[in-house]
Amino acid sequence: MVEAVLLPYQQRWVADKSPVKMWTKSRRIGASFGEASDATLLAARADGMNVTYICYDKDITRQFIKDCAQWAKAYKLAVKKVDLEGEEVFRGGDEDKSILVYRIYFDSGFEIEAIAGTPRKLRGRKGRIIIDEAAFLDDLKGVLKAALALLVWGGDLRLITTYNGVANDYYELEQDVLAGKRPYSRHFTPFEQAIEEGLYRRICRVNGWDWSLEAEFKFIADTRSYYGDDAAEELDCIPNKGGGRYFSLAILERAMARPLGPVITYACTDEFAVLPEQRRIADTNAWIREFLEPLCEEHLNPAHKSYYGMDFARLVDLSVIMPLQENELLERVCPFGIELRNVPFEQQKQVLWWLILRLPRFMAGAHDAGGNGQWLAEVTAQQFGATRISQIHLSRQWYGDNFPRYRAAIEDGRYRLPASADWKHDHRLVELNKGIPLIPDVRKKDADGLKRHGDAAVAGVLADFATRNEAVPIEFTAMNSRSPALSAYEATPARRSPFDRSRSVGRPGLGGFEL
Repeated sequence: MVEAVLLPYQQRWVADKSPVKMWTKSRRIGASFGEASDATLLAARADGMNVTYICYDKDITRQFIKDCAQWAKAYKLAVKKVDLEGEEVFRGGDEDKSILVYRIYFDSGFEIEAIAGTPRKLRGRKGRIIIDEAAFLDDLKGVLKAALALLVWGGDLRLITTYNGVANDYYELEQDVLAGKRPYSRHFTPFEQAIEEGLYRRICRVNGWDWSLEAEFKFIADTRSYYGDDAAEELDCIPNKGGGRYFSLAILERAMARPLGPVITYACTDEFAVLPEQRRIADTNAWIREFLEPLCEEHLNPAHKSYYGMDFARLVDLSVIMPLQENELLERVCPFGIELRNVPFEQQKQVLWWLILRLPRFMAGAHDAGGNGQWLAEVTAQQFGATRISQIHLSRQWYGDNFPRYRAAIEDGRYRLPASADWKHDHRLVELNKGIPLIPDVRKKDADGLKRHGDAAVAGVLADFATRNEAVPIEFTAMNSRSPALSAYEATPARRSPFDRSRSVGRPGLGGFEL
C-alpha cells in the first residue's frame, strides 16, 4: 500500500472546494505545504488560473515558491521559470518598506506569485488569493476587501494562520464565520490532532529517523517546552489575551423585554429519591398537571416548529430545559423555562419525555451528555431517534464553535427569552477564557442562596444547536397512554401531592413546587 503524500488534515483542506475557506492551525504542521500542492496543480492546468500568495514574512514567502517548484517537479509539470531572487514591484507608504515578489511561471500561461508584505491594491489580479499567517497581516481587512472582489470572476480565497490573540481582524472574522454571519468554510487543526493524524511519523520518514512511541512523546514534550508559555496559542490554537463578559447586559435585557411564560422549578428533598416508584411517578405527574401542563396549553403555538436544549445535573447544580419555538418572523422564542433541582434521574426523564410528546412539530433536541447526563441523553435518543436527539460532550472546542452562533442570534434580535434574573445571571457568567467562551468553575448563588453554574446559558446554546440540526418533525398528536415505554408520561389525574410548595427546599416535605 502506497502511503499518501498529504496527511489527513491536509487532504481535507485540499478536498474542500469552497470559494472562501480559512484554516486556524498549530505551528509547523505543513498547512502551507499542503496548499502549495493544490495551487501548483491549479496554475499548471490549461483551464486553471493565477495564484497570488501573500505573507508578511519574506522567508516564508520564498519557501512557498520553493514548495510549489518541488510539487511541480513531483507532478512532472511544465515550468518555464522559477524566480527565487525576488522582484521589488510594490512600495508601501514609507520608502523604507519594500515588497518583494517571487514567481513561478508555467507553460499553461498562468503563474504563482508570492508577495512578501501587504500590497495596497490587488487590482488586475484574478484567480486564487492565499493569505498565509493572516492574523499577522497589517491590513487584513483592506486585503480581504480587494480579494473578495475577485470571487465575482470565479476566483477563490484561502486564509491560513495561527492565532495572534483576539484583538485582530482575523479573530473577528473567524467569530463571524462561527456565528454563521459569513458563509465561509473553517478548518481547525491543533497540534495534538496533527500528531494523532501522523505528523511526527511523517517527520521521522522525511528525516530518516526510526519512529517509536517513546520518541513521539519526547518530541511532543520538547516542542511544548520550546514554546513555553506560548504553547497554548502557538500549538493548541487557544488565542491569548482573552477575558471579559461574553453576553452584554443590554442584549440580554432586550431578549427578555417582551412578556413570555415564567421559569418554573421542580425541587425535591433527598427523601423523595427513596420513595416507591409509583409514588414518585404520581407526585411528579401532579406537579406536571399543576404547573407545566397549563404553560404548554397557554404558550405553545401548534403551528410553530419546536426544539429544546437540556443541561443536566443531579445534585449540586440544576438541570435546565429550554424549549424553543420558531415563529413566522424566524424568531426563536423560549415560551417558558423548566428547572429541576435535586430531582431523581427517572423523574427528570418523566418530565422531559412528557414535554417532548407535547411539543408541536417537534424537530430536534440537544443534551449535555457528559457525566451523569449521558444516561438521560442516551435513553432519550433511543426513544425519539438518534438523528433527532444530539448527545453533546461539552468541551472547549464545542463551546468555541457554538457559543458565537448563539450570541450572534441574540444580538441580532432573533431570540426571545423569559424575563428571569437567574437566567440573565447565568448568561452573564459566561466569559472569554483565552479567546474561548466558557463558564468558570466558580458557582454563583441565586436569591434563595442556592448554587447555580450558568445552567440556563448551557441549555440555551444546546437549544440553539438543536435548531441547526433538525430532523423530520414529529406531528403534534395525542399520546398513546398504553405504550409500555411512555405510559408513565401521561399526567393522569392524581390525589393532591404532599409536596412543599414553598421556595425553600429545606422546609418539611418530600419535594417542592416552585415558580
